[in-house]
Amino acid sequence: MNKPDISRYPVPELSTLPEDIRDRILAVQEKAGFIPNVFLTLAYRPAEFRSFFAYHDAIMEREGCTLTPAEKEMIIVATSAANGCQYCVIAHGALLRVFAKEPLLADQIAVNYLHAPLSDKQKAMLAFALKLSRTPEQINENDYTELKQQGFDDEDILDISGITAFFGLSNRMAIVTSMQANEEFYTMARTPR
Repeated sequence: MNKPDISRYPVPELSTLPEDIRDRILAVQEKAGFIPNVFLTLAYRPAEFRSFFAYHDAIMEREGCTLTPAEKEMIIVATSAANGCQYCVIAHGALLRVFAKEPLLADQIAVNYLHAPLSDKQKAMLAFALKLSRTPEQINENDYTELKQQGFDDEDILDISGITAFFGLSNRMAIVTSMQANEEFYTMARTPR
């Protein structure tokens, strides 16, 4: 069934999906209270859905990663804004608000992280992520030195890079599919708890 309000491509009914994909989507629905449209949109191609979420889980849930959940979402929001990905800015902006417990931070980062209330270390992280996202050919030894001076190590740099690269893919797929953000994301965690 095609749902143009979600994607320009056909969106399969849950009942028609392979069991593993359906189970994953239902687990997300149970936890979140709704199904984020990225799951429904990408279910159109089951093999790619599996690969996409396997890599997502590998980088976002990597054991030993020292980046906080909020810092991971900062990278996603900043780079997604630079890439013009409305879906990811809205969806991951909501997650950033949840993890940071800061109702304004995601919007501030999406517009201009340099004016957001971030630590110098977080600003260095976002400067590197944005450079990698927009002008990767300009990455040089000075970029690694700056990150290390801020307390990041080589594993952290790989984490920042993996998140940036993966969401570069995600941004482009969301744009090409005309993926629309769920209404729930717009208001999520807008008021402090």
